[in-house]
Amino acid sequence: MKLNFNAYKDKVYACWVGKNVGGTMGAPFEGQREVLDVKGYTTDPGEPLPNDDLDLQLIWLHAMECEGPYALDCKKLGEYWMTYVSPFWNEYGIGKTNMKHGLLPPLSGDYENTWKHSNGAWIRTEIWASMAPGCPEIAAKYAIEDAVVDHGAGEGTFAAAFVAAMQATAFVQSDIRKCINVALSKIPADCRVGNTVRKILECYDNGVSWLDCRNTVLEMNADIGTGWFEAPSNVGYTVLGLIYGEGDFKKSMLTAINCGDDTDCTGATVGATLGILGGSAAIPADWQAFIGDRIITMSHSEGIVRTLPNTCTKLTERVVKMAPVVLQANNADVELTAGDNEIPEDAVPDLGAKSAIWQRLCSLTPYQFTIDAGLFAVRVTYDRAPDIAPGEELGVTLRLLHPVQSREKRNSAAFGNVPYSLNLRWWLPEGFTVEGKRSVFLYHHTSRDGYPGRVPYHDIHCVIRAGEQVEAVNRLVLEVMADGRPTAAYVPLVLMG
Repeated sequence: MKLNFNAYKDKVYACWVGKNVGGTMGAPFEGQREVLDVKGYTTDPGEPLPNDDLDLQLIWLHAMECEGPYALDCKKLGEYWMTYVSPFWNEYGIGKTNMKHGLLPPLSGDYENTWKHSNGAWIRTEIWASMAPGCPEIAAKYAIEDAVVDHGAGEGTFAAAFVAAMQATAFVQSDIRKCINVALSKIPADCRVGNTVRKILECYDNGVSWLDCRNTVLEMNADIGTGWFEAPSNVGYTVLGLIYGEGDFKKSMLTAINCGDDTDCTGATVGATLGILGGSAAIPADWQAFIGDRIITMSHSEGIVRTLPNTCTKLTERVVKMAPVVLQANNADVELTAGDNEIPEDAVPDLGAKSAIWQRLCSLTPYQFTIDAGLFAVRVTYDRAPDIAPGEELGVTLRLLHPVQSREKRNSAAFGNVPYSLNLRWWLPEGFTVEGKRSVFLYHHTSRDGYPGRVPYHDIHCVIRAGEQVEAVNRLVLEVMADGRPTAAYVPLVLMG
């Protein structure tokens, strides 16, 4: 694909303006569960309201600029959470508290997290979509790395992948229905987010009113347990606004907001998505003039970073500078040019089960994290929540694998098609013991046991046994070294006493 740079830049700018418009209009009604009758702004003119939906994305831009697209993963983003993001509410607080205890992402998003099915991740996807225009797989990849920090293997992560893919597709596809279908192909068919979106499309196709459709969504997700703050319904209300609004910006946004619940998030995401679809021309001039260009923040640790953009214009300038870097790093077949758009009809196909993102989401497992040592990686999966009492046992599966399974295929042959003998050594708290193999052979990544092309791995199941005393936080360290190589992996396993 070839995308005209100026047209792309205009869509990015409209994305942020639309985000500000919807967040400001919806914020005064956040948390109200009844059907609303909002007809426009209810705030004073002149400035937008602060909104963490946009705040957090300024930090992610800073992270991408500092770390680059190769190194940016959930563990790096977790460190940015700890340094730059001030709120401790709901899943933000649980994820940050878990990381303070030493639980690495995505484990930080799973442990004791009653909010893992909530809204905090899918509301901050525009930064990933706008740096990967026309590339839903790339946008969703970064959205997942972001989401698992505070949502683990929950519906909040599926929601983030869906919205990021929809918005990335919207840069090159003007039909919102097609954008939604592409995004649906990226997430498991049986997840709540997917079921909710498909139900909304079914209601629309069958002539069901938007209000009856809204009530259907409310009822089908009533058992999730997070009330007005759960992801499947609120993503659903966003899609409801986009579909029932039929391309009209005001109608779409007001329909989504009037569904109630997390109204600043639904309104902001509708505004951002329509901004991407139609560019600046899609934003109603009176609604844009009401709030201007400024970005008002509320969720940053003051004094830590002072270079974040404070207007939609400045934010756009920095995003479009990073986009070519992100596209190139991910081998995207997209070029930003001075010429006309060249977008094939099948540029963004519905990949279904062939999608790498679909496979990634289907393989998400609670209580799991990965350490990448370059030559090899170590994936840790606890048998259950990482709690332990005196004398208690906890099983842990260690998957030792080549980097091709833990990173992008571009790095699969970075160190050659080389087998390794890996040796394991444990560093344990006093009184703790571990039973399990201490040495394994990791095959070539192109063959194993007569199966050419099969990516090899080796699973070891270990049993950790606590001593007579445990601390509130118990840290075990596993050292993994390859014979004849200087690089070692040090894997921190934290158990809560």
